[in-house]
Amino acid sequence: MDLRDRVVLVTGGGTGIGRATCLELAGWGADVAINFSRSRTEAQAVATLVQERGRRALAIEADVADDGAVRRMMTAIDHSLGRLDAVVNNAGITAHIGLSDLEAVTDDVWDHIMNVNLRGMFYVARAASPLIRRAGGGAIVNVGSVSGLSGSGSSLPYAVSKAAVHGLTRSLARALAPDIRVNAVAPGAVATRWWAGRGEDMARMEPTTLLGHTAAAEDVAAAIVGLLQQPSTTGQVLTVDGGAHV
Repeated sequence: MDLRDRVVLVTGGGTGIGRATCLELAGWGADVAINFSRSRTEAQAVATLVQERGRRALAIEADVADDGAVRRMMTAIDHSLGRLDAVVNNAGITAHIGLSDLEAVTDDVWDHIMNVNLRGMFYVARAASPLIRRAGGGAIVNVGSVSGLSGSGSSLPYAVSKAAVHGLTRSLARALAPDIRVNAVAPGAVATRWWAGRGEDMARMEPTTLLGHTAAAEDVAAAIVGLLQQPSTTGQVLTVDGGAHV
């Protein structure tokens, strides 16, 4: 897909990997809808940076776990930007719970994480697909995690939710073919706000990777944009972790 003058929605686009992806897209000539739930100031700042790169930008609020809000967001994008060609399903949450502390994994924790990380991605893909088809077809990239491959991570529900995202990616690739390609990226540890105050932990990880470093948000963004552009790839999960999980 040639991204120039296309419109791409990035959920959770105000911070971290989402922010880096919005800027990478603008560099390729795309217009960007920057979704946020709580990070209004950050999303508006990203919109300004996209506009400074000569592209249109729309910062738009919606809780991806609310199907009605997601559908209203698609209508607003259509009215404001006139089309939708691709989606980066990046919005996600976690809870920091020791993997073996099963009693701390309450129903509320399960519901909150799964509603945002899994159901929210489905809601966005479902609501976006008619617009993408109307534009002539396009692509969706879901942001999974190496936690979904290894079973470890910030919490058991988070790891399970990301494994489910990888499964959702393959099922959506089948359901939306041939008009819409669906792939995922599985980042390892990335220096975003989730890792705030844990720089020493990340530093200890870096020598264990094949490349001697963990990925930056910009590295993951480049992989996401590459998958959006790749016309012959669908149903795949691309790991971006410096080779830590080879």
